[in-house]
Amino acid sequence: MQKITPFLWFDDQAEEATNFYVSLFENSKITSISYYGEGGPRPQGMVFTVNFVLDGQEFIALNGGPEFKFTEAVSFYVDCPTQAEVDRLWESLTEGGEEVQCGWLKDKYGLTWQIVPTGLGNLLNGKDAEGSRRAMQAMLQMKKIDIEKMRRAYEQA
Repeated sequence: MQKITPFLWFDDQAEEATNFYVSLFENSKITSISYYGEGGPRPQGMVFTVNFVLDGQEFIALNGGPEFKFTEAVSFYVDCPTQAEVDRLWESLTEGGEEVQCGWLKDKYGLTWQIVPTGLGNLLNGKDAEGSRRAMQAMLQMKKIDIEKMRRAYEQA
């Protein structure tokens, strides 16, 4: 197990959510599932925790109850090498969820993601300060990031 593992608190959707997340990323799998026993705070036999891996990163999901909700204060940043991957993840993660702005979204479980094309930082912090300003202005008009539109804005003379 890695030293630091994100631990996600769900009401009762831990297994459903992890199956969904595992279906979206390569090198991903559920590694174990534990269940509430007799005398626990949730019904006996209900999924307690799900240990899973997303693209090599270990996570744990808990069915802890409705007391706590996800907020935008924590998000998962996904670096996407192609626009096709941005599009695929965006479409899947926003289904039943909510598009936010500038590559941010909330999935149907309330978890916040940043779906970001590789190279975004180069456009926003490029050698051409005016080009970077134009790229930023273009991005501020977007929900899902379109790297080519941003590149055209950056290169616009």
